[in-house]
Amino acid sequence: MLQALEWILLGAASVGAFIVGLSRHRPARIAPWLLLAASIACLAVGDVCYALDARGSASLCYLTMFVFVGLALLQFTRRGALLMSRARLIDILAAACAALLVLWVFILGGSSSVATLSASDVIGALLLIGVTVRLAAAVWFNFSALLLCTGAVAMFASDVAYGLHPAWHTELGYVVLYLSWGAAALHPSMVRLTTPIPTRPAPWNGRWAALLGVSVATPPAVLLIEATSGTVTDGVVIAVTAAITLVLTITRLADSVTLNSQALIRERALREASAALVAAADESAVDRAVRAAVAKLMPAIDLTKVVFATDDRQLALEALPPASSRTRSWSVDSPGCGGPTTLVCPLWLEPLAVARPSGGALVLEGNRDTLAVSRDALEVLAGQAALALDRITLVDAVGRRDSDLYLRAVIRNTADLMLVIDDDQAIRYASPALRELLGTPDLPPFATLLDLVHPDDTSQVRRALREVGDGVLYCALRRADATQVLVEATYRDLRSDRLVQGFVVTMRDVTAAHDPVEQIPHQDHLDALPAWVNRRSARHKFRY
Repeated sequence: MLQALEWILLGAASVGAFIVGLSRHRPARIAPWLLLAASIACLAVGDVCYALDARGSASLCYLTMFVFVGLALLQFTRRGALLMSRARLIDILAAACAALLVLWVFILGGSSSVATLSASDVIGALLLIGVTVRLAAAVWFNFSALLLCTGAVAMFASDVAYGLHPAWHTELGYVVLYLSWGAAALHPSMVRLTTPIPTRPAPWNGRWAALLGVSVATPPAVLLIEATSGTVTDGVVIAVTAAITLVLTITRLADSVTLNSQALIRERALREASAALVAAADESAVDRAVRAAVAKLMPAIDLTKVVFATDDRQLALEALPPASSRTRSWSVDSPGCGGPTTLVCPLWLEPLAVARPSGGALVLEGNRDTLAVSRDALEVLAGQAALALDRITLVDAVGRRDSDLYLRAVIRNTADLMLVIDDDQAIRYASPALRELLGTPDLPPFATLLDLVHPDDTSQVRRALREVGDGVLYCALRRADATQVLVEATYRDLRSDRLVQGFVVTMRDVTAAHDPVEQIPHQDHLDALPAWVNRRSARHKFRY
């Protein structure tokens, strides 16, 4: 009775450590840790039953423990967790299980020294050691993974030692299992064991498929050999091994079907998105195509926010980091534990392998596992969107160039004063009549309208062109001979026009309609001039 109480205390302490660790660290997925806690509880119940001489109930609890452990280790490899080659792991486990069955039945089964050992416990412990070692190798220097591996090795040692020589010191391995697995759940490194990463589907390999087929056929073959040679003495071991290999095979096939269906869905969604992006004529059409593709790539329940920003200014408005030209994507975890994850996919130009000059990114916020699995497809979608945006920009630039060339050819010999100004007030086109009025053969490169206007009038010109809509303003232009000319500028706001995207300014020389004294240049010191000139100059300055 005292020994049963000890197992109850150890089991309760270990399960309590799992509960405390999950509530404190909040890993990305709690299902595998809950299954491990359930396996510890089954082990404790089995040890209590064994201490109370209920051997049949103890064996059932031990077998249930291995079922929970197997489900937990499969959960660690679900949806892009750290064990990338889940298919290879399943193949290796099935082959190891079949090999251990053959070893037990034909080599160790007839030995009197190992007759007291439990075959199912030994095989289950060896499989558990193999998976935990693989887990520790996948996340090297992870303290929780090493503790899980230590507990599995200790359990195997006690299974063998207690079967050969039952004593209190041969049960210390089970104590180590309780303590090490409880400590693994308490350590902060347990979070990394369920951290999702992108999956890379492995190519088909016939050798691994053949290995899995041989593993599944081994238990029936062993049963047939024992049945033809006499009585079946290892029926329980064969049945347990057959069940394990069958579950592993079904899991392997289900994974293959799931991966194939997911690949088809991603391929169809990207193909439809590519067709929609090719046909997109503006940024709003690109935005609609991207959002439609995201809705097909990811379930709506796993997404909380989708932002498609075409430049870094929109990212700044959304309080998001600017896109980087050195990486295809990166994720940002929320400050709180268990919160959503933000995935940032820059608008990457695939042929140049760099981000767009204006930046921009596809930003998604939602479930961490779903974002990790769909990360590659979202990167491709962001690259296609970047190409579509650049195509639209180039088409618009070519259209504006052709429009400017057409305008230049039409009004080459007219006396109209006309300018086409970009949003940043840079002069994109100026009619020849304007250059003649200013007395200059050509305008300097990258000249702006403010470069032509007298400094006293720049503030009102800048203010007028910042507002939305059309209007009329009066300003003085500086000529090459230091004189000035007063013009009436009528501007039209065509920034929303796809072919213009700027202001069209038409000027009229109104200098002749004013007093000739207003043709003199602006003077910094007017005290030396006659009073009537000062009056005329003051009227000129405040004429607006």
